[in-house]
Amino acid sequence: MISKRTGLLLFLALTVGAGGLLMSLMWSVWPFHGGFQRFIDAPVVVREVQQLSELVSVKYSVQKVVGLKEDKIPFGTESILLVVEGRVLGGINLGALREQDVVVRGRKVWVRLPPPEILHVYLNEKQTKVWDRRITWWTPWVPFSPDLEQKARLAALESIKKSALDMGLYAEARKSAETAIRGLLRAMGAESVEFAPSS
Repeated sequence: MISKRTGLLLFLALTVGAGGLLMSLMWSVWPFHGGFQRFIDAPVVVREVQQLSELVSVKYSVQKVVGLKEDKIPFGTESILLVVEGRVLGGINLGALREQDVVVRGRKVWVRLPPPEILHVYLNEKQTKVWDRRITWWTPWVPFSPDLEQKARLAALESIKKSALDMGLYAEARKSAETAIRGLLRAMGAESVEFAPSS
């Protein structure tokens, strides 16, 4: 006859054995043997990446001297010379990422990011000033144009944007975004993260 103590020990042994078998089965089918990582698929990846929202990944500071000349009526010219400093923010709008842009196979993830873009361009007013402004000397009675400085500022913004692109803003923005997203997905359990060219 089995004593109560022997029966209790037998019950505990069977319970531990069943638990060990269950853990072994879970381990064999769990996608990430490195530990209890979060299960990831395309919708999960999209949701997590979109939480980064508009990823401002690079910021350029550009200094320019911009000159503008305007013909006056009936004759003569007016000119202005601006010294400006502009800031250009570039990045990727991750809110535009779609499920079809993500492929997950086991622990490998492929992502096609939206194209990088310029998110904001503005002038640093503390470092922007009119350096020179004049009207041809033989028409001193012609008034200064109230719009010429604004036109010069708009021309400066376009010039600053072009300079930032020439310096590789798009490539740097993409590289920075890829680094951030790769770190995020690896923390979620991905072993390999690759990026396809933007469409």
